[in-house]
Amino acid sequence: MLNLYTFFHLNLAYSSIEEEKRIEVIEKCYWPLLRLAEKTKLPIGIELTGYSLEQVLDIAPGWVQKLKELISSELVEFIGSGYAQVIGPLVPAKVNEANLRLGLKTYEQILSLEPQIALINEQAFSAGLISLYKQAGYKAIIMEWNNPATNHPEWQTEWAYYPQLACDNHGCEIPVIWNHSVAFQKFQRYAHGEMQLAEQLNFLEAQNTGDERVFSLYGNDAEIFDFRPGRFHTESVLGKESEWERLERLVEAIKEDETFRFVLPNEVLAPGGQTDSFNRIELQSTQQPVPVKKQNKYNIARWAVTGIDDLDINTRCWQIYESLVNAHDTAEDSWRELCYLWSSDFRTHITHKRWHEYQNRLKKFEQKYSCFEEKVFSIRGSKETNDWVIKQGERFLFVENQYLKVELDCYKGLALRKLWFDDFSGEHQLGTLPHGYFEDITFAADFYSGHFTFEMPGRPKVTDLEKVKASIERYPGWLEVKCKIKTGFYPFTKILRIYSDRPEIGWEYNFDWPALPVGSMRFGHFTLNPKAAQPQDLFFQTHNGGKKAEHFQVNNIPVEHGKAVSALVSVSNALGLTEGQVTFGCKKNRLKLSVEKSNASLIGLITHHPISSSYLFRVSLSAREIDETNHLDKSPILPFSKNIQFSISPKR
Repeated sequence: MLNLYTFFHLNLAYSSIEEEKRIEVIEKCYWPLLRLAEKTKLPIGIELTGYSLEQVLDIAPGWVQKLKELISSELVEFIGSGYAQVIGPLVPAKVNEANLRLGLKTYEQILSLEPQIALINEQAFSAGLISLYKQAGYKAIIMEWNNPATNHPEWQTEWAYYPQLACDNHGCEIPVIWNHSVAFQKFQRYAHGEMQLAEQLNFLEAQNTGDERVFSLYGNDAEIFDFRPGRFHTESVLGKESEWERLERLVEAIKEDETFRFVLPNEVLAPGGQTDSFNRIELQSTQQPVPVKKQNKYNIARWAVTGIDDLDINTRCWQIYESLVNAHDTAEDSWRELCYLWSSDFRTHITHKRWHEYQNRLKKFEQKYSCFEEKVFSIRGSKETNDWVIKQGERFLFVENQYLKVELDCYKGLALRKLWFDDFSGEHQLGTLPHGYFEDITFAADFYSGHFTFEMPGRPKVTDLEKVKASIERYPGWLEVKCKIKTGFYPFTKILRIYSDRPEIGWEYNFDWPALPVGSMRFGHFTLNPKAAQPQDLFFQTHNGGKKAEHFQVNNIPVEHGKAVSALVSVSNALGLTEGQVTFGCKKNRLKLSVEKSNASLIGLITHHPISSSYLFRVSLSAREIDETNHLDKSPILPFSKNIQFSISPKR
């Protein structure tokens, strides 16, 4: 017996749908969905954010009333998510808490219920979210199987057909119900007339082994049936036949086969004592710390540093967040608005009309909290010291104090040649691995540290690895090394601050460019000295939306988060850095890379390649990446006036 469960994701804030089209969406998509369930007696799950539910209630209160009736008759199970479609691994834990809490409050106010199962927004999962969903009261989550399973070859294939227990690094766990990207894409293809009924039934038959399995027939958007959101020029053309009628025929055909049974999502959690159920597993992995649904071109970078200008709007949301926290503002309206402004729908295929409306709303909220002024580099100390040793040669600049020793390469834009913290007699922790360091010709290049790269399609790479003349100034508490980078593109300034009261170096990049072409913009590229960190102990640790840090052992595994997926997608995965830092290295040599998220909301990228008995390990920061949401052919030319800040220090 194959138990089939189905749920539909309803989102009136859909990025590419204009607000005046929402009535049409309800008529063409939401009403037919309820009629399908009622007419065929098909048990289904329906998920909406609190915001979408409010909008539907305002536009079509009769639909909400009908939904409540079908919930009462147990034909529909309501699935929760949050007040807005926020990408959990990219926002602070307090925002995720507020989003879940306000979503549940909206469900109670409108539907008089508290959903037990939550859909992970955009199927963007991180281990840090588990405790937040449990804290909110959810009994289970829905997450995609395909991507996590790809990076966990130790999982048994049969586990895809039963609920499991998703675990974090701290002993917290929650039941997970699997959604299947291949299954929901085939369902869509059938509805759009790209597959025949027999093909769809054959696919389902292949999942039916005679055991008491459970399988997701569909788990995705409702707005793509008898309607086209207009995201892609490749969207299938609407045919003469209603796609909801095609789906009705599919449901009836499945019902005729007694080896299939339709169930509600909550029934998946009681599979009848199967031994393949509720195994404790980690969905996250070193290669994919934040799994996302569908193919690799879908990753958290698409909501962080792509779009029309995700970096800017995310940075401004961080500024608002810090203002709310610093002002001890607990007003629900304030946090509800922040959740709305941090929604994923403004960060991908948004129309220009909605983009301008969003900008106006964001600016209005900023002005309320006076958080729109540009921040300056944070100076925590003011202790003066005379214990500086400064030596400037033709190429290298040497700086030393009681906390650190650094060699900077003036022929390469002040890149780190060597950096020591605390013990200057041993191996340096970070620096440049020169050309030929590795015998493997694949890695026969210079691997610098503390620099900047900007790669644009079809154009030469822009870097700060230029010969510079550095100026040195002393201030109470720090030494400032500054240079101006002149490239074949636009110029910018680079500043290093070496502190005298703590072991830390800070970087500041100041850009005032008239435009930012589409490209991949990355900073830092901090490279571990393989002689200073044992390969068996290598790790990285950060926060991806949760209260506690997520720990990842490298375990001799190749990792390349910044590797391009295709010519159109420049990155494959990333770290959210939602507490503004990533710790990396080994047990005896732990380093911390810190980011001023409210100055520029950068994300993190890990690179690791085992090379013979050695390795290449780097940590980079990204401010801009390429994917299909960049609106290559129609984006406005926006100025790039940014102050990028980050620092390196030892982790005690």
